[in-house]
Amino acid sequence: MALEKATLTNTVNNDQIPVLFNPEEYTINRDNNFAQMAIPGLRAPLLQFVAGNMQTLEMELLVDSHEAHRGYNEAGQDVRILTHKITDLMNIDPTTHAPPVLLFSWGSLAFKCVLARASQRFIMFLTDGTPVRARLQVTFNEFVNAELEAKETKRETADYSHLHTVVQSETLSSIAQKVYQNPAMWRPIAINNNLDHPDQIQVGQQLLIPQLPFRDPETGEVMQ
Repeated sequence: MALEKATLTNTVNNDQIPVLFNPEEYTINRDNNFAQMAIPGLRAPLLQFVAGNMQTLEMELLVDSHEAHRGYNEAGQDVRILTHKITDLMNIDPTTHAPPVLLFSWGSLAFKCVLARASQRFIMFLTDGTPVRARLQVTFNEFVNAELEAKETKRETADYSHLHTVVQSETLSSIAQKVYQNPAMWRPIAINNNLDHPDQIQVGQQLLIPQLPFRDPETGEVMQ
């Protein structure tokens, strides 16, 4: 079985950057904010939840151009040509006026994010000083769509939907199999997301998955 490579996908232009060497480890951080309220006579303050902080994904990536790697580089190439493909993801995209939203995918991990920090450490050089190997310490911050998040966290409706981020090789039928255990039930997902064709989805796209039974708002048909 071929080794699955981690990939970084720019969801604005759908460019994919395969990771040459998979990370040895990664760290996911998450925390919440709580306000403290001191009450006289109590041994500790009362806590009140304020908001959740963004998740972060941290890892170290090895980038190497000392030897040729098919589809990546030529032997002896300046490794900064490769590292810039990653660090340039912090540049402002002219179409959105912000750095692009990314999708880091590796196996079952699909993390929608932006590149918040990248530290480059060059560790091997040719005799002329050209760097040919580097370690990148990168931090990705979770990206949350406020409108979709509000819909996802809605609690007081029987029409509650949850959010699904499309990963590589997924189709509406495979998503329906995953969430409904029935690949033929892709139509509620398509209708709920205004998709005219089942093959319209893209990697990194967020879909609102409706709860069954689902009523088509136009025809009134109930699917379950």
